[in-house]
Amino acid sequence: MKNVFGSSREGQSFTADDDAATAVEFAMLVPIFILLILGMVAYGIYFGASHSVQQIAADAARTAIAGETTAERRTLVEAFVAANAGTYPFVDPNKLTADARDSVADPNQFDVSVRYDARNLPIWNLLAGLPMPDVTISRTSTIRMGGL
Repeated sequence: MKNVFGSSREGQSFTADDDAATAVEFAMLVPIFILLILGMVAYGIYFGASHSVQQIAADAARTAIAGETTAERRTLVEAFVAANAGTYPFVDPNKLTADARDSVADPNQFDVSVRYDARNLPIWNLLAGLPMPDVTISRTSTIRMGGL
């Protein structure tokens, strides 16, 4: 069978075969593509966990507003975190700690800080040497007390 250049394919060498070149290019690019996809998935999970931690802090702060004293607000935050932390995606409630206190910056505000030990997320199993975020995700939410 003759190709467009007038020569038969049987006489061509392996290096002149377009199919072989495509296979070599594919073999060179697939590992990079797979690494990019795995990196996107792993970082997506990390960002999902980070967002969940921020949402826990915000929801706990909104719950704390119902308390009249600092001690009551702390109790409300602890109860909220204990009851609801397991419902947020990518968060293991056993690795989550919450701290609630009056704001140092403004006595009319209340701060809820949440820390999550994220070392069990799959992002840490990627190649060594890649730039990685901090293993501990820390988020704080502040809410104003007493209306305006």
